Amino acid sequence: MIKNYFKIAIRQIRKQKMYAVIKVGGFAFSIAACLLIALYIRDELSYDKSWPDANRIFRLVGEYNDNGTDVTQPTWPAPMAKALKSDFPEVELSGRLMPGSLMGAGTAEIRRADQAENSYEDKITFADQQMLDMFKLPMIYGDRSHALTNPLTMVISKSKADKYFPGQNPVGKVMYLNDDKTRPYTIGGVMQDMPATTHLQYNFLLTLTGIEFGKGEQNNWSYFNYPDYLLLRPGADAKKVEKKISAGIIKNYLLPQMMRDGVKDAASKASKFSLVLQPVTDINLYSDGIDDGLSHGDIRFVWLFGAVAGFILIIACINFINLSTAKSANRAKEVGLRKVMGSYRSGLIQQFLTESLLYSFLSFVIGLLLAWLLLPYFNNLSGKSLTIPWDTLWLAPVVLISAFVVGIAAGLYPAFYLSGFKPVQVLKGTLSAGSKSSVLRNGLVVFQFTTSVILIISTFVIYNQMNYILNKKVGFDKDQVVVIQGTNTLADKNVKAFKNELQKLASVKSVSISDYLPVTGTKRDGNTFFVDGRSNLDAGVFGEFWQVDDTYLKTLGMKLVAGRNFSYDMSNDTAGKTIIINQTLAKKLNLKNPVGARITNGSTFTVIGVVEDFNFDTMHDQIGPLALHFGLSPSLVSVKISGTDIKNTLQSIAATWKKFAPDQPIRYTFMDESFANMYADVQRMGHIFTTFAILAIIIACLGLFALSAFMAEQRSKEIGIRKVLGASVSGITTLLSLDFVKLVVLAIVIASPIAWWGMDKWLQGFAYSQPVAWWVFAVAGLTAVIIALLTVSFQSVKAALMNPVKSLKSE
Repeated sequence: MIKNYFKIAIRQIRKQKMYAVIKVGGFAFSIAACLLIALYIRDELSYDKSWPDANRIFRLVGEYNDNGTDVTQPTWPAPMAKALKSDFPEVELSGRLMPGSLMGAGTAEIRRADQAENSYEDKITFADQQMLDMFKLPMIYGDRSHALTNPLTMVISKSKADKYFPGQNPVGKVMYLNDDKTRPYTIGGVMQDMPATTHLQYNFLLTLTGIEFGKGEQNNWSYFNYPDYLLLRPGADAKKVEKKISAGIIKNYLLPQMMRDGVKDAASKASKFSLVLQPVTDINLYSDGIDDGLSHGDIRFVWLFGAVAGFILIIACINFINLSTAKSANRAKEVGLRKVMGSYRSGLIQQFLTESLLYSFLSFVIGLLLAWLLLPYFNNLSGKSLTIPWDTLWLAPVVLISAFVVGIAAGLYPAFYLSGFKPVQVLKGTLSAGSKSSVLRNGLVVFQFTTSVILIISTFVIYNQMNYILNKKVGFDKDQVVVIQGTNTLADKNVKAFKNELQKLASVKSVSISDYLPVTGTKRDGNTFFVDGRSNLDAGVFGEFWQVDDTYLKTLGMKLVAGRNFSYDMSNDTAGKTIIINQTLAKKLNLKNPVGARITNGSTFTVIGVVEDFNFDTMHDQIGPLALHFGLSPSLVSVKISGTDIKNTLQSIAATWKKFAPDQPIRYTFMDESFANMYADVQRMGHIFTTFAILAIIIACLGLFALSAFMAEQRSKEIGIRKVLGASVSGITTLLSLDFVKLVVLAIVIASPIAWWGMDKWLQGFAYSQPVAWWVFAVAGLTAVIIALLTVSFQSVKAALMNPVKSLKSE
């Protein structure tokens, strides 16, 4: 019997080739999209789950809530890790990282001690020995338990060991960071490369043993610089330990330090603070609002892409249901005759479900092939390096089960619908009229286009916001600014000489030395500021504290709204006693006449100028308080150039660099590119939405094309009579197209408020955004109507041009 079912199913596919191609094609493309999104979601959900004790490892996070103002931070004072281990017996291990731009962390120029040429490297962090023990990092060379115990030791990844010491065991070898020969680092071990699915993307671990970032810093509870991790003992209740740690650390360490620092209402402020244990497996997807400087995903995107995949699959299933029910008249006589000959309804249901399963399995095979072909494009789109796990045992069963479930789900309604025909109605010929119109079929078409229009509107809004971000006045000039990296390998004296030589170039307008730039990936330094003399009276204002030179404002096109700039001719400036603040800091400190005021962050400064507010973080956040002080931070040199002959200007800059650093290749970026890269996630989201919007429209239009062809076929005699009676081609085309256009217009009406609500929620994540404009809905709606018209018009015009003799000769 099953063999017979398959024979009939194959016969139906051969008989209705166009409809079969549309069913299978729509299914296959939707399945390919679902498979790609499933790979993406699987990758996102797998982060940090490969560590042996992943379920017992946590990151310590601090939460502060004051009158609705929520601040979440992942960094802690240097003594925190030691206190966690000594004060709480439930903690088996605790350790610190220090990825900030200090003493070689973050990025550095690195070389072997026996070679002259430097190489640029990133993914560098300081780390405790306990971090190796906690994560049980697999080692290629060296003893993990002692790899970072001695001062000035480092652990490098296998890929970097192969780069610098090919074919060798590098343990015991020496490397220099930033040409600092006073701090030679000995390699204590070589670890396996970090897995792609971890937030710990580091190639160099520098020991924290014997390190002090400032006098007394290792025992000071005032400076929050270290992300802390802890491993709980087996069986420990994380929630109970969290409460215990929060209460104990605040009472014994943080509150006493606040009181020593003279913080006003220290007890009240401490009561609004809590410590939270964040599972290491949650860091990738559940760190929204935590400024940890890491690149991680967002659980909302995972849900969003999962929903998109689901809707695309539903659209394809709708095509199958629509075409199956629309073609019911063509199968009606078959069903009627089978029932007259003694077939049971259950047998007919099995027949139609067999056809559905055959379509589903064919679609899954083709969809899997399409997913493999489209995977490189999708990787480029999503910024991933995904692969289809052909070698895993679970892939084939999952694909087969999915094909079975989708086939049954898509074919269930058509099977019951088609098998329910009554032989008397069928053989009398009264059924075909009922197949011309279907409330369910129209509802499914509306659902398809509602989904498509939502995706189109979302795409327009995302690109509109991206265009707004990239063209908004941000308070500084990011165009034609070349940022030269790795200049800290030059001595301070040579950096200044390099700056002077660059300023002599005719195409160079201005040059500045500073590691602090208004783009991500550059140095940051958070401080708390008070008006001098009021630190015991007022709440402090937390803001950034940047070190800049006298040409910083000019090079970046920043505007002073009051006071003056820094100058080497002013002794107070060179002595580090003056400061320039932004408008936000002046406002937060209630300084009505800021110039001449004195503020303190531990050291006391006189305000000599106020700079106009500029965006120094992404536009997800409001402009924060900022202070600039005079000095050299020599890792980056920014060069403002004229835009007339960029190629020759860059060659001149490179030639000048070669004079000062013959053993170090020049590295530079353009600031406008770095600024755009701050919004790579938004751009990526826009590209993904565009791709899936196009796919959804294509699948929906495939179904619409087939339906319009069928409706034209069903109404062929009506069209013939109308033509005989004098109807025009345009009139018949309009008649056949109008019903479908009405459905698309209804879909636009339903989709518009849903899309507005979703995009308005998304835009709330930006401190600076454009509201959703009316024209977005108009353009999206017009696009959907035009696409639908083009789709159905082909069949409508074809039917209208047909010779009426052909359709009427049987009458």
